[in-house]
Amino acid sequence: MKLLRFGDAGAERPGVLLDNGRVLDVSTHFADYGPAFFESGGLEQLREVIASGDASLPTVGLDDVRLGAPIARPHKVICVGLNYADHAAESGQPIPSEPILFTKTTNTIVGPEDTVLLPRKSVKSDWEVELGVVLAKTARYLPDTEAALDTIAGYCVSNDVSEREFQLERGGQWVKGKSCETFNPLGPWLVTTDEVPDPQNLDLSLHLNGEVAQSGNTATMIFTVAHLIWYISQFIVLEPGDLINTGTPPGVGMGMSPQRFLTEGDVMSLEIKGLGQQRQVCARA
Repeated sequence: MKLLRFGDAGAERPGVLLDNGRVLDVSTHFADYGPAFFESGGLEQLREVIASGDASLPTVGLDDVRLGAPIARPHKVICVGLNYADHAAESGQPIPSEPILFTKTTNTIVGPEDTVLLPRKSVKSDWEVELGVVLAKTARYLPDTEAALDTIAGYCVSNDVSEREFQLERGGQWVKGKSCETFNPLGPWLVTTDEVPDPQNLDLSLHLNGEVAQSGNTATMIFTVAHLIWYISQFIVLEPGDLINTGTPPGVGMGMSPQRFLTEGDVMSLEIKGLGQQRQVCARA
């Protein structure tokens, strides 16, 4: 299934992308795709609703609606730094021996085509295409990576936008450079695990103003999705609906020579094969 949320910002309704390209409105059955939905077994209930073929459920054209983030605000956004060896190299950092974890505030999450607002006085805002993983179950002291895979609801495209001066030159607090408003476009949809046979074989790309900036594959992750969930659960209780951003491949602006950062009017276009595409235009906050 491909879960999405559509409608005006702050008033999104839950839907499912049908094979014919239309959006099935399931808001009469589910309030939203938030933590309560996943915690209560909402995915299985949603499958039952779709299988029932309820003809009373309305559909709308995908091109006729705004898409919000495919999940409502989660309890947590946990991010992984330097999880691709070639990205660590371009950043001038050693390959980590354990996953590097940090957080983004949950109000950074916006829709896949919403405007990205560059912070006032920012001169080093950067892009990062990433595989996003959403939890369906609580992950607490998981025994192994097999158990970790069983906690996943699905996968999505995530843009971990980062302000490098705030992140690295203003006290070394990553959360400060990661949590500016609109700094986590997400979607267009959440693809459930049954449609993603191998999360470690997904092509990722990001184009800036039509030119390739990032191109990679999740096969080159240092730590796999399963390992990350297992590892994080040893320190932090992950809850249903939580989002994990799993790291970015090389090609970020900070790693270019000369460095290149986002300016007003820049257009970022992101894609992960099988998970969809997103596009944002940059403006000044």
